[in-house]
Amino acid sequence: MSVQTWTWLLVGITFALYFGIAIWARAGSTKEFYVAGGGVSPWANGMATAADWMSAASFISMAGLISFSGYDGSVYLMGWTGGYVLLALLLAPYLRKFGKFTVPDFIGDRYYSNTARTVAVICALIVSFTYVAGQMRGVGIVFSQFLQVDINLGVIIGMTVVLTFALLGGMKGITYTQVAQYCVLIFAFMVPAFFISMQMTGNIIPQLGMGGSVEGGEFLLDKLDKLHTELGFHEYTSGTKSTWDVFAITLALMTGTAGLPHVIVRFFTVPKVKDARKSAGFALLLIAILYTTAPAIAVFSRTNLIETVSNQPYSEIPEWFKNWEDTGLIAWSDKNGDGKIQYVAGDALSSKKPIYVDARGAHGERMVSNASDAKNELYVDKDIMVLANPEIANLPNWVIALVAAGGLAAALSTAAGLLLVISTSVSHDLVKKQLRPNISDKDELKVARIAIFVAILIAGYFGINPPGFVAAVVALAFGLAAASFFPAIILGIFDKRMNSQGAISGMVVGIVLMLFYMMKFKLNMFGGGTSADWWFGTSPEGFGTIAMVVNVVISMVVSRMTPAPPQNVQDMVESIRIPSGAGEAQDH
Repeated sequence: MSVQTWTWLLVGITFALYFGIAIWARAGSTKEFYVAGGGVSPWANGMATAADWMSAASFISMAGLISFSGYDGSVYLMGWTGGYVLLALLLAPYLRKFGKFTVPDFIGDRYYSNTARTVAVICALIVSFTYVAGQMRGVGIVFSQFLQVDINLGVIIGMTVVLTFALLGGMKGITYTQVAQYCVLIFAFMVPAFFISMQMTGNIIPQLGMGGSVEGGEFLLDKLDKLHTELGFHEYTSGTKSTWDVFAITLALMTGTAGLPHVIVRFFTVPKVKDARKSAGFALLLIAILYTTAPAIAVFSRTNLIETVSNQPYSEIPEWFKNWEDTGLIAWSDKNGDGKIQYVAGDALSSKKPIYVDARGAHGERMVSNASDAKNELYVDKDIMVLANPEIANLPNWVIALVAAGGLAAALSTAAGLLLVISTSVSHDLVKKQLRPNISDKDELKVARIAIFVAILIAGYFGINPPGFVAAVVALAFGLAAASFFPAIILGIFDKRMNSQGAISGMVVGIVLMLFYMMKFKLNMFGGGTSADWWFGTSPEGFGTIAMVVNVVISMVVSRMTPAPPQNVQDMVESIRIPSGAGEAQDH
């Protein structure tokens, strides 16, 4: 069967499974809609958390980033993995002990202020919409290539699928759908890794294959370093980022992870604090399978890409290249007329997206209007490396289709979790807790579903008009979470003296500072700027660390200059620190 037939078959089967679970797990109350009734087993919650956590950025984009960045890409591995450990040890058990539905609920009650709750809702919406933009773009990329539809149509199809199981089941439906999605995505990620590792190194275990030798006895990483230097790039195993920026990005990703509302809410779905700790441990184990494999896939795909396309005549290039070229995610400009693809350091197209024109070149390639006149150029979108890897390695069609199904599972699982956060922030934290305290359970559920519908429309817009490639967009979401939520949560648990004035001041300054920096250096607003203009040499992806520190300092200073929290709040903080005796998440 063809790749497209296999893809339709596997995607159709997995989607039917997701829809079936959504119908079976239909939510009938706000408690089921928000926290799946609080009765999810630790193992199931661990799988759902892993799927929620391993988004399109992890599945599609992270290995692509490492593939192009080499050593510098390790910040994503360290930051995201370390952040999950931080979340599991420092936050999850205590928030579970508190027993509320949402992060804004915790902040509103801990800081005894609806203003704090509202600020937290705004932060949750900003973080979630920034994050979900990357997921919807991932969905569009998969659909555009493997189902041969336009990227925009792919985003719309993905929106419809997520909307269906999110509307029907809420957290209950999403939880059990994510269990299925974890199984799909991890199988889809590992199978091609086994194939390619065996093919290139003779070792079926990718983690060992990456450090192994290839034909001729040369170590694979040494071979890749040599390929890089021959093309004018820096060695793959060396980095170009400053030590400070590596530290800043890693810390921003770590603390941003610990402040992500769609991951935190997962720990409210288990019956007891002990179960929250267990599910965190299970999730970390399940996440590690993918995260330890991603660097190997990055090395395999980078090596295969260079050997396949560099200095090759376009007329002899494999079909996969032309297929991805049709999607607009690979471009080649033949300026010297030799008909060969040159891939060397310094290509103008390597740092900007191609602008296509309605014409074909002398060799049949798609023409671009923004290539320089000086030399041949090649552009490869980082987000396609995992998806194109099985095609580059000439693996069976069913493996290529399986990766497409896995990419969709990763993007859709996280998108669903984010949409639920957006929905609950509006229906529970704004409407129920502030605007209409006496709203009925049925009406609150209706508001939640309307909020999801509106949120998916906005998410779809960002998916069609994304501000960057998937992992970069997601990294910014982590910076926003680090700058806003993490200090308020961690100080709320471990500092009895932290009051509402301090928390509100810190969150507002932190999120505004991060947004300003992101818009200035990522979206070229407020005068724009280049890397030479970065404050303290800190990239936008790492600036969350500085914004977080500013948040903490302002929170501490303001709280010490204003009255202490009421005694009952201080007693509550003492109680939260003892991770036992927690009841179910409270239904209000």
